[in-house]
Amino acid sequence: MTPIPGSGLAKGLAVTLRTMTRKTVTAQYPDVQPELPPRSRGVIGLFEENCTVCMLCARECPDWCIYIDSHKETVPAATPGGRERSRNVLDRFAIDFSLCMYCGICIEVCPFDALFWSPEFEYAETDIHELTHERDKLREWMWTVPEPPALDPKAEEPKELAAARKAAEKQAAAEAAEAADRGDAGPSEAQGDAQ
Repeated sequence: MTPIPGSGLAKGLAVTLRTMTRKTVTAQYPDVQPELPPRSRGVIGLFEENCTVCMLCARECPDWCIYIDSHKETVPAATPGGRERSRNVLDRFAIDFSLCMYCGICIEVCPFDALFWSPEFEYAETDIHELTHERDKLREWMWTVPEPPALDPKAEEPKELAAARKAAEKQAAAEAAEAADRGDAGPSEAQGDAQ
């Protein structure tokens, strides 16, 4: 069976006419910012106070794009007769975003919650060397990190909060019992003195 001459052209024109009647979905990007999902991966922010220079993020990074330098400092003893301790102090924390593949492994392995995803994605540079963000620049990205979503009201309480609440309740009960003992002992002593 031979095709009818011009049938391919008719099919193409039919597709064109169908799409001409639909509303366009063009995103006017520079003028209108896109609505990003809450967990979108843009740039990585550093919360420097939580960083203990454990180097897990740098060791686990498949691209080796995280650079960390530190030195040791001696901390005097907290109590008399105690021993001095040493701790790592962060000197440099940098991420080379020209190498980063945005896998998020560094954020997942950080045991102290020092790294966070920010939805900001507009940080293009004209020079590739400026894509290496030092710790000051990474700290600035922390202001753009969204708050974590609220917990499900039916979810069970986190273990840390439950343990802290139980300890606080136990301490409050002990203080109340101690106050009751002092309150009961006062009037009975007064009666003994009166007799």
